[in-house]
Amino acid sequence: MRTILITGPGGSGRTTLAAATALAAAAEGTRTLVLGTDRTDTLGAALGTRTGPEPAEAAPRLTAWRPDPAQDFRTDLTALQDRASSALDLLGASRLDPEELTPLPGAEELALLRGLRDAALSESYDLLVVDLPPAPQALALLALPEELRRYLRRLLPPERQAARALRPVLGRLAGVPMPAEWLYETAARWDLELAAAEAVVADRDTVVRLVAEPGPAGADALRVAGLGLALRGLRTDVVVANRVLPEASADTWLAGPVAQQRKTLEEWRESYDVRTVAHLGRDPVGADDLADLAVPGVDPDAPVPPVEWPVTDRLGEDGVLVWHIPLPGAVREELDLVRRGDELVVTAGPFRRIVPLPSALRRCTVDGAALREGELRVRFAPDPKLWPRTG
Repeated sequence: MRTILITGPGGSGRTTLAAATALAAAAEGTRTLVLGTDRTDTLGAALGTRTGPEPAEAAPRLTAWRPDPAQDFRTDLTALQDRASSALDLLGASRLDPEELTPLPGAEELALLRGLRDAALSESYDLLVVDLPPAPQALALLALPEELRRYLRRLLPPERQAARALRPVLGRLAGVPMPAEWLYETAARWDLELAAAEAVVADRDTVVRLVAEPGPAGADALRVAGLGLALRGLRTDVVVANRVLPEASADTWLAGPVAQQRKTLEEWRESYDVRTVAHLGRDPVGADDLADLAVPGVDPDAPVPPVEWPVTDRLGEDGVLVWHIPLPGAVREELDLVRRGDELVVTAGPFRRIVPLPSALRRCTVDGAALREGELRVRFAPDPKLWPRTG
């Protein structure tokens, strides 16, 4: 199944374009599921229907769904209480009833990730269109599966489960209770769910579609969003320039905004495949307006090149290996690198990612880095104590 993740700056019209994209695909005969995330149901308003916690038909071959974070939160916490019943009884803690539970921060993000996983497992659809939150929140959401799995592995290493038979003995020796088996089982279940969501995001048939209005604010937001996506290794298929004004004569008040849009579009086309959607002159209402907003000229079967971080061998010339990390839009003063064991902590603007080093680079020391033409090039020199000897 193909997946299109749609995001952009707040107010850019991304929800309306997500609805238009899904409706156009369904009209062409593609079994489509559109997934909404806004609790105020802006997606349903764009489609002219209501979306809810159960998938429902919004048009022929088009299903709309808005996962309910409250219900998911109650179900998960109730199940967690059941598994931890012995520990809660030991502490004399009283359990919470499902009716008194309200979602905590993060519940909406976890509900959407679960929705992504469930949609990908379904065989009822050919295309999944996801109306993500505004770009800053969307980037944090897309990073969540990888980050949470890393935290789980550090806090509850899976290899320690092998010592479950020794826990009573270890607990007496240490003088403190050892983690119960239910805790490791819960962590393993969460890891599987997060891995499934991460697989959807990283799948070769998943792309991100950025929506922005061409102008100074949209250009800044697009630069930051593109940088965050590149750091996560996520692919952008097209940039949708929304609400593009018609060309106007030089003596009208539209001449200035039109010239500004034209300049921004020229800059975007240097880095992205750009599609323009005309300004309707009014708020879009109904299926006819959504049809007019369908993104033109996008081949759904066109392959999107993967984001690669290659390592080049320059041992013979400079005595180093070079790791090439594409970071379009990065600013030298906002970059930071920290080597941490077999990992590299990369900070680019407001984003940070901890990535494992390729096997060859683990036997090297960092020899320097440079940012050139939107690419971070990190040099690694072989460590004589770890590098295989020749001769």
